[in-house]
Amino acid sequence: MRLGTRRSALATTQSTWVADRLRALGHEVELVEITTAGDRDRTTPLATLGGTGVFVSALRDALRDGTVDLAVHSLKDLPTTPEDDLVVAGIPQREDPRDALVARDGLTLGELPAGSTVGTGSPRRRAQLEALGLGLELRELRGNVDTRLAKVADGELDAVVLAQAGLSRLSRTSVVTEVLDPIQMLPAPGQGALAVEVRAADTATRTAVAALDDADTRACVVAERAVLAELEAGCSAPIGALAEIVLGDDGDELSLRVVVASLDGTGELRRSATGLPADAERVGRALARLLIEDGAADLAPLTPSTPNATERDQ
Repeated sequence: MRLGTRRSALATTQSTWVADRLRALGHEVELVEITTAGDRDRTTPLATLGGTGVFVSALRDALRDGTVDLAVHSLKDLPTTPEDDLVVAGIPQREDPRDALVARDGLTLGELPAGSTVGTGSPRRRAQLEALGLGLELRELRGNVDTRLAKVADGELDAVVLAQAGLSRLSRTSVVTEVLDPIQMLPAPGQGALAVEVRAADTATRTAVAALDDADTRACVVAERAVLAELEAGCSAPIGALAEIVLGDDGDELSLRVVVASLDGTGELRRSATGLPADAERVGRALARLLIEDGAADLAPLTPSTPNATERDQ
């Protein structure tokens, strides 16, 4: 099987992780590097460059033209609108979905003095940091993990915020000065999870990849992405979501928390819901509609779908 991957260190590490698990199941796997628009342009803010999907299109093109048989994505990069000819056949067990702070002098978020410069390329992170009212100076940030970390090491920035999952996969967690509590900052929908996408008609590859699927992770990310789908929002919208499988009175229960915030931090809505893991899609969409009823569209650039919209497969 030819596995398509972006060329960054994080992407190839993630893809190698998937390839090794497929090899352990007896499959032969070859990595094929693909360059995406997001890799070619590392300076333009992602929301301007194209937002959700900027790291995905080239990999999908390679799938469609037969250059590769499967592609590994960071799930948070995938648009929520399904593709008729492609399917996410496997979502392996999720890494830590939280955000992480890497700051000078080992400082935590609360210890950074007012006026400290903090780098992030994420509207979601920016909005939630602003809402905390810490007086931080937020700077636009692009580039791979090492490029971002170098901004702190060289003294150009006082801190950066990155996904804990990426740092863990690269064995770089020693640089983390604080893993941010979701009470302070909810992660991006799907953060920490991988999506292994294949051609819908390729039943052999679909079957092989399905062996990697983790049911709890899939339920959680389906709920989180259902929020985005119902709001018709992408990575340019400051939305955080985190679903977890917890033990309820009658067994496993899905617990979902969502935040919609204004970019300048002047307002935010946080809401939560619970339901059965099997109802993940419904739980996410219902919570999104509640957010709209409570005024989410006044805070963020959303285009909510109608309440009776057909639910999409995730």
